[in-house]
Amino acid sequence: MSDPIKLGILELAKAIWSSDSLQFSDTERTRGLREDILRKLLALAMTDDERAAMLGLPSGCRVRESAKIISPQNLVCGECVWVGENTVLDASGGLQVGSHTTFAVGALVWTHSSVLSNLELDNRNGNPWIVRKPTTIGSGCYIGGPSSIYPGVTIGNKVVVLPMSVVTEDVPDSVMVGGSPAKIVRTIDETWLARYREQNGLMQSALHGSEGLTKSV
Repeated sequence: MSDPIKLGILELAKAIWSSDSLQFSDTERTRGLREDILRKLLALAMTDDERAAMLGLPSGCRVRESAKIISPQNLVCGECVWVGENTVLDASGGLQVGSHTTFAVGALVWTHSSVLSNLELDNRNGNPWIVRKPTTIGSGCYIGGPSSIYPGVTIGNKVVVLPMSVVTEDVPDSVMVGGSPAKIVRTIDETWLARYREQNGLMQSALHGSEGLTKSV
């Protein structure tokens, strides 16, 4: 290698690595975190479908760069789920996501809260005040970002969460919600869907490929 800039960067990296100020601790917690950090670094060179496969997600799923899934072993995920950049899916308390759901850029889905740790003035690692509740997101949902879904919330099928919403309570099937706290804005029925397709020049057959698929949704 003859590029002096590249050689300089390599020498700098070697100096930092050999410095006494660069120290690592060897505990169960740091070993787990370090593995997660290394996986994220490797994931930067992956495509969105490769990244999803590394996380063990089903066929058709895609995870964009800078997305984070906490405790992926506790995530039950359907097919063809799209996870946008800077999205956080917290599965530490148990997270279930249906098929054909999108988490837009910056969406936040939580299954734990540490508020009590602060209010009890006990924010040390391993404190007993962490609250965990399972969260469920249905199939065919669009979670606009940056929105936040609170722990323990159940969102039904075919739900649209408008951007910058805070969902604190359960949401039924086939509605659009928005605001902080989120409230129902409209019902999503076939009449509304047909008008939306027409306004955007889309035919239902084009969306689903065949009459049989159309009937199945």
